[in-house]
Amino acid sequence: MTKSFQRYLRAKRTVDDRALDRRLVKLLREQLADRAADSDGPLRVLEIGAGIGTMLTRFLDWDVLPAGEVHYTAVDIQSENVARLPDHIRDWAADRQTSVRDGPLVLASENRRIEIETVQAEAVAHATAADSEYDLLIGAALLDILDRQELPTLLEPLAPGGLYYFPLTFDGATRFQPSHPADRTVERLYHEHMDGKQGGDSRAGSDVLGRLQRLDGTALSAVAGSDWIVRPIDGSYPADEAYFLRYILDTIEDAVGEVAGRDFEGLDDWLAGRREQVAAAELLYHTHQLDFLGRIVTRRSSGESWPSPRMK
Repeated sequence: MTKSFQRYLRAKRTVDDRALDRRLVKLLREQLADRAADSDGPLRVLEIGAGIGTMLTRFLDWDVLPAGEVHYTAVDIQSENVARLPDHIRDWAADRQTSVRDGPLVLASENRRIEIETVQAEAVAHATAADSEYDLLIGAALLDILDRQELPTLLEPLAPGGLYYFPLTFDGATRFQPSHPADRTVERLYHEHMDGKQGGDSRAGSDVLGRLQRLDGTALSAVAGSDWIVRPIDGSYPADEAYFLRYILDTIEDAVGEVAGRDFEGLDDWLAGRREQVAAAELLYHTHQLDFLGRIVTRRSSGESWPSPRMK
C-alpha cells in the first residue's frame, strides 16, 4: 500500500495541469486583473482544501494572479497538509527568481508580493467564521466531498463581484484500459462508497451545475470538462504519475472493500492485474470531472443569509 497523501498531491500536479480547462483559466486571469485594477487594496484569495499548495504554485507558473499585492489564505482540514505547504512553496521558489520570507510566509518577485496565511479548519466552518471579503474563492476537487446544501455558506466570504473557481469536480466516471471483466462492478462499488460518505456524491459535477445555475445572487460564467487522463508515453508514465495510479488503486481497494467485503471475490484479481499493468506502464486511467467559474452578483444585507437554490 502506498502511504503518503502529500506525495500523492504532488504527483497529481501534472495530471491536474493537463486536465484543467485553459479557457476558464484564461477567463479567470482576465477577471482577476480587472478586479485588481479597480481595487485600492490587496487582492484577497481564499482557497478551501488547499492541500500542500499546488494550486498556488500553478497560478504563479501560469501567471494567473495579477501583479501587485496579494493576500492568499490557504485552508485545509488536514494538519499534515498545512504543515507541508510552506515547504512546497519554498521548494517551488528555490527553482525560480522568487524570494521567500517567513513570519508570515511571503513570496516576492519583481512585480508581485504574495502574503500567505495557512489555516487548519473545516471548509464550511471557516467560511462561516471568515470576516474578510475575498475577491476569489477556490475549491479544487472539493464539491464532490462537501454537502452541496452548504454552497451558499461556502460563498459567504466573497465580496460583491467576487469570483469563485471550483475545478476538478468529480462527475461519475472511473474507467481503466485495457478492459477487465470486473470493471463495471468495481466502478459501481467505488461510486457507491462515494455516495455513502457524508457529503459525497459520485455525480457531484452534474448536481453542482444545476445548483450554481439556480443559485440566487450569483452568476455562473463558464463550465468545462477537466477529465483526468493518465497514460504511458514512450514506455513510461510522466513525472510521478505511476505513484498517482498506485494511490488511486489503493483508494479503490479500501473503498470497494468497505462496501462489498468478501462478497466480491473478483477484487483481488482485478487489483493484481491493474498493479502489474502500472508496473509495466500499460494501464490507462480516465475520470470525468467539471470546472466551474462564476461570480457574486448581489450581496446579502447584514443579518441575512444567502437564499437557498431554487429546487423543483
